[in-house]
Amino acid sequence: MTPTPSDVHVNVPLSNISVAYFQDASAFIADQVFPNIPVDKQSNTYYVYDRGDFNRDEMKERAPSTESEGGGYKLSPDGLYFCRKYSVHKDIPDEVRGNADAAINLDTEASRYLSLKALIRREKLFTGTYFKAGVWAQDLTGVASGASGSQRLRWDDSASDPVVQIKAEKREQQRRTGFKPNTLVIGPQVWDALTEHPDIIDRIKYGQTPGSPAIVSRQTIAALFEIERILVAEAVENTAKEGLAEVSAFIAGKHALLCHVTPAPGLLTPTAGYTFSWTGMYGSSNLGTRVKSFRMDNIESDRIEIDMCMDMRVVGADMGTFWAGIVS
Repeated sequence: MTPTPSDVHVNVPLSNISVAYFQDASAFIADQVFPNIPVDKQSNTYYVYDRGDFNRDEMKERAPSTESEGGGYKLSPDGLYFCRKYSVHKDIPDEVRGNADAAINLDTEASRYLSLKALIRREKLFTGTYFKAGVWAQDLTGVASGASGSQRLRWDDSASDPVVQIKAEKREQQRRTGFKPNTLVIGPQVWDALTEHPDIIDRIKYGQTPGSPAIVSRQTIAALFEIERILVAEAVENTAKEGLAEVSAFIAGKHALLCHVTPAPGLLTPTAGYTFSWTGMYGSSNLGTRVKSFRMDNIESDRIEIDMCMDMRVVGADMGTFWAGIVS
């Protein structure tokens, strides 16, 4: 028998466990890169501003008893978000609950399990939306040799110069938009290549003092690149079907994204991307997630179910530079 709406309720304690798991899963970066915008409507428009109107010099000398020079900017409601709903559940059979040790909280374990599934889906939505070629104003490709045009020598080659590459693209993005990029998102193999690159090690070693050796950290490399933060996407996914041998891989791949991210989202605040999370469903968190529990008498089980409603949007394609396959 299908449960009726009165049988289904949002389980607040389990929802809180789920949100805590989201916040603690440091390997997943989907919610760390771009601002999260809680919205009360599942679908709506957002405004896109004309960057050229802001960067134009329009101030003129003013003669006595004359009006000042007029200025303005265009806003177009061209952006549209739609928060799709993603769900997954785990059933707890009566036999399992009856045989469980007292120390095992099956509902809590189910919530954590489902939260991991939601994190994986969210991370894949991030990489499928932002972390690929054909999205941003500048696309670059890593090559083993003979780099030309939009090709760049891969960063795990000691002959490459990732510091020069990143600073050059940072300056080009600033020229293009008027804003400096402040965030570098990279896959784990890219991070490993940067930490072992002889040029980077050589630059950092001069900061060491007796008893305090130079440490290659995200903070030191971010300072070297003159950006605010480096985020390493270390989440792993098993791509094999259930019952087959595990095939695990890093979700983010061997790529890099340099972008400008506003710390304070607003109507006229430029940024590369936003995540819209629908809070209109009863019991939803600011991330658009909720955990429900209800009885499934037809299968003699309790069902724990997680919903996630969100949409990831590129709102400033000119504020991103993407390197595909930048390590071998």
